[in-house]
Amino acid sequence: MPQAREWTAAADRVIFDMRGTGETWAAIGLSLGLSRNTVIERGRRLQAEAPVRVVVVKEYDLLEDQNRGPLPAGHPLTWGLLSSEPYPMGEQK
Repeated sequence: MPQAREWTAAADRVIFDMRGTGETWAAIGLSLGLSRNTVIERGRRLQAEAPVRVVVVKEYDLLEDQNRGPLPAGHPLTWGLLSSEPYPMGEQK
């Protein structure tokens, strides 16, 4: 049976710091000289999470969304499908 690993505060800090910058579990394990799975288990116990990724949805991605509702007629995203004219920006006085 394998021996229990004695975790140090320095090793825990490396896991927190590297995971906080978005490093992979494999990279953290490589820097500590441990296997990826060992570092994953310790990281989960410490609740060391990667930073939240911000996903920017582009307008054309909305057209590809399978779950979106129908767009109203003449909507700016679909205007080009209806007409070769530029989208009307409202009446100018």
